[in-house]
Amino acid sequence: MGWFQKLSEGLAKTRDAVTGHLDRLLGRAADPALLDELEVALISADLGMPVVDRVMEQLRAQMRGGNFSDSEKVRELLRKSVLDILLPTQSASMEQLVSQGPRPFVILAVGVNGVGKTTTVAKLTQRFCQQGTTPLLVAGDTFRAAAIDQLQVWADRINVEVIRHRPGADPAAVAYDGITAAKARGVDVVLIDTAGRLHTKTNLMDELRKIKRVVAQECPGAPHEVLLVLDATVGQNAIAQARQFHDAVGVTGIALTKLDGTARGGIVVAIADTFKIPVRLIGVGESVEDLQDFDAKAFVDALF
Repeated sequence: MGWFQKLSEGLAKTRDAVTGHLDRLLGRAADPALLDELEVALISADLGMPVVDRVMEQLRAQMRGGNFSDSEKVRELLRKSVLDILLPTQSASMEQLVSQGPRPFVILAVGVNGVGKTTTVAKLTQRFCQQGTTPLLVAGDTFRAAAIDQLQVWADRINVEVIRHRPGADPAAVAYDGITAAKARGVDVVLIDTAGRLHTKTNLMDELRKIKRVVAQECPGAPHEVLLVLDATVGQNAIAQARQFHDAVGVTGIALTKLDGTARGGIVVAIADTFKIPVRLIGVGESVEDLQDFDAKAFVDALF
């Protein structure tokens, strides 16, 4: 199965919620009630109220006095409106960022519990290996022995070294050792996995700030990427998570996972519109190949 087909299937639930309404509008008079129906569909897809308000304003202006006999015209208006939001947040691939950045290039992965952070880090590491880039993993989630073991299993599978301490160790100390090891061994990129934490817990967010400070002291300018991993299935709660993490450590890129399991894939649009932070990666499945660079046009084509 090709990537676009996987993306299209992954967005099927979201697409059905939106375009199902469009199809039902075909041939009916463009009265306010029908526009309201479409508005509800866009809200349910989690595009976010600011985006929905702007899109509906454009639709109402352009469709006023007409009808919905040409559903493709309406679909194209929607498509263009969403694409205009997403295109400014499209960025170079992670491989390009690393190749153009300093050595070692340091990626700090953050996020709440259960979003697939460790798996995302591991998949990204494997991608680097496939491109001939030398990575080093840092097991910064010292709260759970299982998290350290999970990262080790991935590392053994792709033949990458892991810097790890015993469970309960200071995560900042592990990060420090990871940076010093990377500099000594001449690796290209360091990926620091951190413990999942509730974005509302001040002490845990303070710990993230500490990790970032320690990394910066040992490697000026690092971390070069603070990658926030978000679960697409949580909908608008992802906005609150992104805001708290961004305020705490300055998020520079977003990886959105589990798009294949939700009817709320429009959250990509809401996040892009709210934060103007590049959406680096999206996940639509379990395999390494299912973690892909975000492509705004492909996403919109699959959505509409």
